[in-house]
Order: sequence, then C-alpha cells, then structure tokens
Amino acid sequence: MEANELRKAFVDFFVERDHQHLASASLIPHDQTLLFVNSGMVPFKPYFIGEQKPEHNRAVTVQKCVRAGGKHNDLDEVGRTARHLTFFEMMGNFSFGDYFKDEAIPMAWEFVTEALGLDTERLWVTVHLSDDEAAGIWEQIVGVPAERIQRLDEDNWWRMADTGPNGPCSEIFWDKGPDYGPEGGPLNPEADERYVEIWNLVFMQFETDESGESKPLPKPSIDTGAGLERILAVLQGKDSVFEIDEMARLIEVAESVTGYHLGHDEKSDLALRVLAEHARTMTFLISDGVFPSNEDRGYVLRRIMRRAVRFAYLLGVEDLVCGRLVDAVVEIMGSDYPELVTTHDLVRSVVEREETQFRKTLATGSAILDEHLADLPEGGVLPGSVAFLLHDTYGFPFEVTAEVVAERGYDVDRAGFDEAMEEQRARAKAARKGAVQAADFEQVQALVESNGLTEFVGRDELTDVDATVLLVTGLGTSTVSAFFDRTPFYAESGGQIGDTGIIETETGRARVLDTMYAVPGVHRHLIEIIDGEIRPGQRATLSIDTERRDAIRRNHTGTHLLHWALREVLGDHVKQQGSMVGPDRLRFDFSHFEPLTDDEITRIEDVVNQQVLANPVTEHPEMTKAEAEAIGAVAFFGDKYGDLVRVLKAGPTLEFCGGTHVGALGDIGLMKIVSEGSIGSNLRRVEAVTGAGAIDLLRREQKTLARAAERLNVPRGEVLGGLDKRLDELDDLKTQVRTLRGRLAKDRARELASTAVEGVVVARIDDLSRDELKDLAVAVRTHDDVAAVVLGGVPDSGGAALVAAVNPDSPFGAGDLIAEGAKAIKGGGGRGDDLAMAGGKDPDGIDQALELARRAAGIGS
Repeated sequence: MEANELRKAFVDFFVERDHQHLASASLIPHDQTLLFVNSGMVPFKPYFIGEQKPEHNRAVTVQKCVRAGGKHNDLDEVGRTARHLTFFEMMGNFSFGDYFKDEAIPMAWEFVTEALGLDTERLWVTVHLSDDEAAGIWEQIVGVPAERIQRLDEDNWWRMADTGPNGPCSEIFWDKGPDYGPEGGPLNPEADERYVEIWNLVFMQFETDESGESKPLPKPSIDTGAGLERILAVLQGKDSVFEIDEMARLIEVAESVTGYHLGHDEKSDLALRVLAEHARTMTFLISDGVFPSNEDRGYVLRRIMRRAVRFAYLLGVEDLVCGRLVDAVVEIMGSDYPELVTTHDLVRSVVEREETQFRKTLATGSAILDEHLADLPEGGVLPGSVAFLLHDTYGFPFEVTAEVVAERGYDVDRAGFDEAMEEQRARAKAARKGAVQAADFEQVQALVESNGLTEFVGRDELTDVDATVLLVTGLGTSTVSAFFDRTPFYAESGGQIGDTGIIETETGRARVLDTMYAVPGVHRHLIEIIDGEIRPGQRATLSIDTERRDAIRRNHTGTHLLHWALREVLGDHVKQQGSMVGPDRLRFDFSHFEPLTDDEITRIEDVVNQQVLANPVTEHPEMTKAEAEAIGAVAFFGDKYGDLVRVLKAGPTLEFCGGTHVGALGDIGLMKIVSEGSIGSNLRRVEAVTGAGAIDLLRREQKTLARAAERLNVPRGEVLGGLDKRLDELDDLKTQVRTLRGRLAKDRARELASTAVEGVVVARIDDLSRDELKDLAVAVRTHDDVAAVVLGGVPDSGGAALVAAVNPDSPFGAGDLIAEGAKAIKGGGGRGDDLAMAGGKDPDGIDQALELARRAAGIGS
C-alpha cells in the first residue's frame, strides 16, 4: 500500500462509519500558543474546550503537521535518525461527545488488522495504570491477549495544559521483531527500536480546574493520532521513513540535483535525506502563506530552507536545488493536496529567491568562519563573539555556525553568543521610546475592582458625552491620565490610533492628547490640563475631535479595502502583517516577495476606487465569535478576540474589526497610494491617503508641477519636454567640460612628468575627485621617461587620497609604493600591482605619506 492509497483507505473506512471527512486545515493555527499545527487535534481544540459547537459529532482527517520551533522541535534530528520529520501527516478520527472507548477501540483494531491486514500476533497495546475500562475492552471485546496489554503511567496520560480537558490514552505498537531489540513489549525501555507506536487513542474524559481538582466531562470525546509515515514504513517493510514510497521518490530527485547517490558516504546520505524532507516542509508552509523572514513562523521556515541549501552547498552543488525539489513535491503530493498545484508558481519563486540570497551569505560567512576555525587548536571553542559577528553582520544563522563547527570537531560558545545577543537587545530597547509607564498600575487595578471596565459609547455618541471622573493620576508630571466610567474616546488598538479631544468639568478644562488601554477594557486618557483642575467624582463632558475621527474612519475602512485589493491583484498569499491608521494617512504591512510594479499599484488603486464610487453601505454589527466564523468573516492570525466581536462588511470585505468605520464606502472619498517599499525579507509596506488627504496630495503635486514649469519657462503640459531639453543641454555642457579637462589633464600630466626624479613622480594635488586623481596618475605614467607615479591630496569630497600608477616594465609595485603612506593618512587599500588607490580620513598626514612613497621608490631623503 502506497501513501495515497493509505490516505484514501483511512478516510473511506471512517466515512463508512458515519464520520464527516474534513480537508486538512492550514498549517497556520488559530491557536496563538502554537507556531504551527503540530497534531491532528489542533484544528478541533475549540470543540474540545467548549469554545465552539462542532457542526458534526464525528470527523475524520488527514492533517498536515509541522514540528519545528518551540517545544516541538525535531529539526536538528532530521536526516540523522530513521523517524524524525519536520513535516508529517497525522491521520485521525474524532468524536465530539458522541462515541467513546467502547466504540473507538474496536474501530481502531478493525482498521489496523482488517483494512491494513497487520498481523495481530505482532501488535501490542498500552493503557494507563488506572484505565481498567480500556484494558477490559482490549482483552474481553477485541481479544488482545492479556500478556500483550501493558500499563504505563505518565506516558499514557494526555493533557492539553495544566488545566482543561485531559484523560488517559491507549496506544497500539508494532513489533518489528527480535533483530531490532530485546523482548518485553513497549514497557521495556531498552526495546524502543523494536516496538514502534502506530496509533494513539486519547480519551478526553476529565477536566482539571485551577485548584487541581479533576471532574468527569459530561460528554467525553475521542482524539486519534495515527502517523501516516510510520504506518507506511510498517506496511512497506521499511526500517526508515526515508524509504517509504513518496519520500524515496523525493530522495531520487535530490540525487538528481546533487549528483550524489545514497550509499556514497555518510555526509552525502545525510544531505540527501535533509533535502528530501525539508522540501516537503518548505513547500507546504509557503503554500499555506508562511514566508521566510526573521520572526516567528517565517524564521523557522527560513531556518529549514537554509539548512537544506547549506547541505547542498557543502556538497559542492552550485546550481539552485530548491525549485526542482518543490516541483517534485507538487507532482508527488498535489493530487491529495490540490492547494500545492494552485500555489506552485508562487512557492517556486519564493524558494528560488531565498536560495539565491542565502548562497551569497553562505559564501561570505563560510570564508570568515574558515579563517577563525583555522586559528583554533584541536577540539577548541569558537568564541561567541565570532558567532554573533557572523549572525549580526553577515546574516549567518547561529544554527548553521554550530553545525559547521560541530562537523569540524569544534564547539561554539553558546553562552557568549547569547550574551552578545542580549546586549544588542538591551541597546535596542534603550534606544526605543517607551510607551506610558504604568506607575499607576495599582490604582488602575483598584479602579477595575470597584468600577469595572470603561463603557465605550463612541460609535454612537461623539460630543457632549456625560461621564463621571473616576481617577486622575500623574498630576505634577508630564504624563497626566484621566479615567471615566464611560467615554466616546477610542483607545488605540487594532492598528487604529487613539482619539483626541476636550474634557470639561465645573472646575477645569483639559485637552486629550491620546487614548489607550491601561489594561484591557479600561481607557486611559492622556491629558493636558489647560484651565483649572479636574477631580475624581466630578461630572464631566467629553467631546472627541470629530473631524480627526472622520479622517481616521476613512483611512481605517480604506485599509480593509486595500487589503482586499492587494489579494485581488497580487494573489491569496498576501497576508496582513501590521497596520497603522491615523488621520493623515494609513500604513499597511503585508507578506509579498517582490516590489510592486507601477502597473500593479495602478490596478490596486483602481479596484479600491471602483468600490468607493459604487458607494455600498457598510455594516459593522456585534456578534459572537462563532457566528462571525459561521458567516465567513476573516480573523487575522496573531490577533486576540473575545467571545463577542465586531465584523466589518464593506463592499467585498468581511473581516473581524473592532475599529471605527465609515457608513458607506463613498465616504472614503478617494484613495491614492503614496509609497511602497520593503520592511524586511518578503515583507512590504504600502502607505496611502484618502479623502481630504488625497486632495491635499493632489494640490501639493499641482503646486510642485507649477513651480517646475515656471523654472523651466514652459507651460505645465510641456514640463517633460522642457526638462528633456535642459538635460540635453546639460549633457552637452558636461561633454565640453570633459573635453576641456582632458586637455588640461594632458598639459598637467606633461608638466608633472617633467618633475620626475630617476623616473619617479611624487606630487601633491588637492581638490580633484578620487577618479580624477587616478586618471591624472595614469596620464603621467604614459610618458616615456616615467616609471612610477604617486599622487596624493585632499579630494573635493574631503578626507585624504593616495594613488600609485607604475609602468609594467618598471621594478616597482603600485601597492608597495603607498602601503606605508596609507597608514599615515589613517586609511587602507592600495594592493594593486600596476595601479593602486588608498583612502584615509587624516588629510594632515598627506605630506608624510608622500615622503614615505619617495623612500619606497628609493628617491627620498
């Protein structure tokens, strides 16, 4: 049975038993505690913990999983063992409060023994020490002999966390036979290689509260995990997951792209396994919207890709390898995962760009690392400072340094590297301007306990809002904060900046400079008291700056339209990575792998403004999170949502958003993109203006155009023609200047050549550019009686410069003539034989440098 056949057999078996077949979820989880989906149950966690009600009580999936980064990190073991993988597939059948042990255990046994045909005499079972129920079902109903049912403790108890659902589990093991270790079953710690786990039944039947007390769940559930690769290895009689059918085909491709074959030597065998395994991981991650970067998921992906490239590089493979490996993954697995076919071109372009860039990094970093390793004694330790230099200056990952160092028989000072990294973080933190310091945290905490959270009324009431002053902190400092029972002021969140405005009481008046959350749900108003005083207990009138809020609303709704337009024009791989919504502009960060072209920017603007002109009414209702997901609202990974959420429906967009928005898209007025650029690897930033901001932009550009036309003395419509004419005139003048300079240079060269002493010219020439100084030296060298020329001076750009030019037939070396002089001007360079240049920062050393050049030529005093 091959991989695609096993997937189908598993799904068909459970569909026939009333399970709903669900496609694999994305590798990017909704669970913010995880980098990746790393087990079959992760997509169903909201069902198991009671956050959502499942649409089906029974489900079956073949879930794609990645374990790399975080506590589930098998990356460094991949290729070195027979079973470690970063990407794997977990087959699972699930019961959400439907059937339990008495049905799950017999179904598992039936599939393993009848559908797969595994020998019952070679199957062992484990249960938890306390789980008499499961042990009884295995022995009395299924018929497993008691001697092949073993009881384990913690290894057979599953917990999602310290609190929440948990329960015993029961595993099925395959006995590979006496050639792989001693007898004794899975309980024998020395028999790990002989008894291989192929099935895990988790019985979620308890819930533990914060006090540690466990109570039975009213509707216990089933979570099954059956590793596809491990089961295939058993079915196909293979000792390693790298020998199963799909992986073997990928290794054949790796052999083709590297020119090495399995069995050549240990080093190349490891490389082939790494390339084949990592090819699946990088292909699936990029297909699901992860891009290589220096943070979070992107960093893990980058590390996986770079590890694969490094192994190919160390084998001497000069051609790009990742693109062909991606092609193979799509060909082999695309029929079962059609999203791979859809995103094939995108994935290929991303991996090729990343590989090309990293090969340049490898070449530079490897050379520097080799230099430092050459100075180490046998078995020595590479200083952490060197590893940090490679990481920080050259982009050479620490993990790559550690692997190279280990392969050469050395160690690396990890503590020293971590110390250097921490110092860098501390410097960066000190350089950043911090947010408001919560010196009043205890007062705010007491406020919450006595008064609860702030009531936000700023969707319907904007001015003259009646409220009670609850707390004023920071009086006498530069940061005064006011807290109220209710407020129209929006607190900064979701990319939208906080409101400003005015507060009035019977004794004072204050300007609100900003609004933010002191703690979730409690609005902090940063104020400047402009008259009198504001005291707790007073009634207050609160009014926001409505003109500013209107501008913010236009930009915020515009941001959602922009996100939609980017995906329409560039593709579904575009994902929001951050945003800032202010009154004067909007900023949107997103994942994309190349700069936007002028044509793409125009198309993005056009599709946004078409929606604005259509002017559909927007809707912004509040509903439960489950209701929002049911209607297809898009939630952003990394954002936190409570039980109640707001959903923005604005034209074609339907997204979670708690910000403030326009009533109809026509209120946006117009959107114009003003800039686009890179903010990191595979991360782009667009800035745009809307409404009055777009009008102001148009006016500024019109004024600039008018001033340009005035200076060129042409009508506005002929600015380009007038500019071209002036540029042509400038080119003509430059040509004339070059001709005159050439004549002057010949005259000057002739004059300098006449000063030669024993065929050597040494002279000081100031106020020329470095290139002009070089050209002059070469011109002097062409004279018959000149063997060598050394010129020095202060360039027109400042600093100091030396240049040496020698006749090829002369006994001098250009670099030798100015080597010592370069030190006198506190500079470096100048290693050429016929022509050498050196730059420095000390003009006062030029005369000394020229004297040293004379001595080097044998004509000095």
